[in-house]
Amino acid sequence: MNPSKLAWTLTLLASVVAGQTLAQEGPPPVQVETALAVRQEVASTSWFPGTVVSRNDARIAAEVSGRATWVAEVGTALEVGGEIARVDDRMLSLQLADNDATIKRLEAQLKYEESQVARLDQLADTNNAAANQLDQARSQAEVVSQQLNSAKVAREQINYNIERSKIRAPFPGRVVERLVQPGEFLNPGVPVVRLVDTDDKEIRVQAPVSAARFVRDGASVTVKDDYLSSENAVRTVIPVGDERSRMIEIRVAVSEPEWVIGSAVRVALPSSEVRELVSIPRDALVLRGSEMFVYRVTADSTAERVDVTTGVGLGDHVEVNGNVAAGDELVVRGAERLRPGQALNVARS
Repeated sequence: MNPSKLAWTLTLLASVVAGQTLAQEGPPPVQVETALAVRQEVASTSWFPGTVVSRNDARIAAEVSGRATWVAEVGTALEVGGEIARVDDRMLSLQLADNDATIKRLEAQLKYEESQVARLDQLADTNNAAANQLDQARSQAEVVSQQLNSAKVAREQINYNIERSKIRAPFPGRVVERLVQPGEFLNPGVPVVRLVDTDDKEIRVQAPVSAARFVRDGASVTVKDDYLSSENAVRTVIPVGDERSRMIEIRVAVSEPEWVIGSAVRVALPSSEVRELVSIPRDALVLRGSEMFVYRVTADSTAERVDVTTGVGLGDHVEVNGNVAAGDELVVRGAERLRPGQALNVARS
């Protein structure tokens, strides 16, 4: 045979053999990424409006009468015991000076009365003084002693009022409103400033009375506004409903420092009992026309199509109904080009 014809024949035979081999082996495995279906406990939720509030928000009042000589400016940050305002204490200082003089006078009088009792007591031993004189001296000494005690109590009261003439912060916070100005006359109980603790915050939520059976102290709930979303713990459920509105109050901790006091937020509260479900990553869902399905990885690393329907959304997961169980390995990347039975090269996420 002609050598050139022989070479051409051998090349043709090799091509036919290679084609048969490729047909027998099939296409190469498809590269995919997978994730597992998981079992979760969830409850249906409803969204309710909430407001960020301070746990310490008070109108601090005067405790003594007098003219306000100084009041802290709006925006002033105070620690516990920091001065908020001062009341003119000159009249109290004069009362204190007068009281000190009274105490010194009574101390001198008591010393004299006690010496009289001692002298009459010695004379009574020699029967030179009548018993009634001794009793009278003792009674007078007791009267002066009680007057002295009363004067000392009055001094403590004056000192107490002098200290209270400096109005101090009962908790850390900021002055957000001046309710009086320097020069105004104050009486006990008149509010001087509004003091708000801007660090100790929580969320106040009004919810239907029926929510009380599903919300528990310490439960985690989702809170969000137009920009942020976070998980926060329920601090307390106040189980007392309003007779007219049929609403209860729920307090939720604040985890986002960006939420200032007065911010409006929305809180997702459970509205049903907890139930178990199977959830899958949203990326595992394949939509083709009206069909919805997932690809499950079989024991021999091939693609198995499973038709499903979805339920409640759970962030980047979604509830799934169908022949999918917790622990099933599902394709989350590369499913768009798959066909049932295709071999898979799995990269697990």
